[in-house]
Order: sequence, then C-alpha cells, then structure tokens
Amino acid sequence: MKRLSFAIILTCLAMAVSAQESIRVNYKGARPTISDFASAFLFDYVYDEDEDVLDEARSGAKAAWTRHRKGLPQPEGISLTIDEKNGYAAIEFRDEYEGDESLVRIEMCYWNETDKRHKLFAYNVTCFQNGKYSSGQFDGLLFYRYDSVTKKMTSCEAPGFEEKYSTEDGAWVSYSLPRTGKDIIYAEWRDGGKKQKTLKWNGRKFSF
Repeated sequence: MKRLSFAIILTCLAMAVSAQESIRVNYKGARPTISDFASAFLFDYVYDEDEDVLDEARSGAKAAWTRHRKGLPQPEGISLTIDEKNGYAAIEFRDEYEGDESLVRIEMCYWNETDKRHKLFAYNVTCFQNGKYSSGQFDGLLFYRYDSVTKKMTSCEAPGFEEKYSTEDGAWVSYSLPRTGKDIIYAEWRDGGKKQKTLKWNGRKFSF
C-alpha cells in the first residue's frame, strides 16, 4: 500500500511539474549562482492550490530559505548549507523522538553544460530514519534546464537515465546530489545494507 501511494503521489507531482511554465531566474553579476536558482525555484514556482498538500517539503524549504534571506536564525533541528563555489545547497530537517532520529534532506545543485549556453538544475528530496533511507511521500528528483539567453529554466526529464524509486526485487532507491564533483550517487537500499552506483556527468547527460 505504501509503495502504491508513493507511486500515485509521484505521478501527481510529475503532472503538476509538466504543466509548470518556465521559471525566470533573476540574478546580479555575470551569471546566476545556486542561491539564484534556489530562490527562483522555491519562490517563483507556480502550482494549483489543490496540489499544495503534496509539497510540504518544498514549503519547509521555502520557509528556511526565507529566514536565511532575512538574516534570521533557523529553528532547532533545521540547518541550511549554501556552497556558492560548488553550486550546491542543502536544507536538513532533523527530529528525534524516543531515540529514533528522522532526517529530511533537500538538495539543490546545478551543472554547466558543454554548449556554454545551458545549465542543468536539480532539486532532490530524501528521507532517512536512524541513518537508513526511509521512503517518504515527498521524495523525488526533479530537473530543470536553464537557458542563459532567455534567463529561464524549464522542467525536463532526467537527462540520460530513467528515474526509479524502487527495484523489481523490492529495494528502495535514493539519489544524492554532488557537493563536490559532478556525479549523482544512486543507491539501492535493502535490509542487508545499500549498494551504490555512480551516474557520471559528461557535460550534457548522465550515465552509469
């Protein structure tokens, strides 16, 4: 039942994203930074009010980003990392109850494409329980392609690979965005542990 519900939510989220118009990225200087991409995605994304309930993770990220922009401290359990040099940002929500620790990690990053005109932006949500991946209803990996001429980014499919969140033999699948380097880490989680693979970036798409 959990897996079926998760699949339905992902389908609804994908439908909402597919209907999304291009998002304009405002910035100062020669080129946009990860902060510019994150601000555009979190604040300029438009979706139907009926879909709000599907995006509590994004709402939490938006609130944390708002506090950051106002120079306000984050509440206990919430941390924000912004690495402008490496084009990476992460927001983490930690909670501990009766010895069990839960973590929701929201990552954002971008890659420069080889044509020097486009950039690829990614937004990723993963949930963990006591250090192990615990599939949440808001988990997922989204991609947007930015055009430096129009200064807009538009949703696109995962370049070079097909996203999946479970395997045929019952393992859950998670993704980790790179803070250093350019590759995405793909992980399959089973009771006995996890198995990782690397999705290598070649300047236009990813491949194992």
